[in-house]
Amino acid sequence: MSTMDKPINDLIKNLPQTGIVHWIGIRPERKQPLQEVNTVEVTEEKGLVGDHYSARSNKRQVTLIQQVHLDAVSSFMDTDVTPFMTRRNIVVKGINLFALRDVQFQIGEVVLEGTGYCHPCSRMEENLGPGGYNAMRGHGGITARVVIGGKIKVGDEIRLK
Repeated sequence: MSTMDKPINDLIKNLPQTGIVHWIGIRPERKQPLQEVNTVEVTEEKGLVGDHYSARSNKRQVTLIQQVHLDAVSSFMDTDVTPFMTRRNIVVKGINLFALRDVQFQIGEVVLEGTGYCHPCSRMEENLGPGGYNAMRGHGGITARVVIGGKIKVGDEIRLK
């Protein structure tokens, strides 16, 4: 059977690529700068331990963005856009995060489930400058809920569960 003959659900489940965790940040308090960490404890109840957002919504316990999207937004804004500016928790390389939406995936010891797109908020105008909101549209990454807790550290592999 050729790829063109496969049902779309089979293609969605076929993700041989793996990624790596490139950067991790937590937001200890609302509207305060992110703190870069090398390792974070993750629980089903709280999400990322130490993150102010913990468990306010189990659909948005973790936010992830691809490094290539930071690079794209940087080119739109003609400035270096950092993870601190986008306020996402985890930056990844080597895997298409949109392929992880609505499925379970593993990062190190932790199992997450992609719950949706992480749309930009009005703070992007403040953090990135005029046009920041529109520059982030389609490049905001995904949100996830915690299925199985554990630790995530920089360098951990990301793969479809």
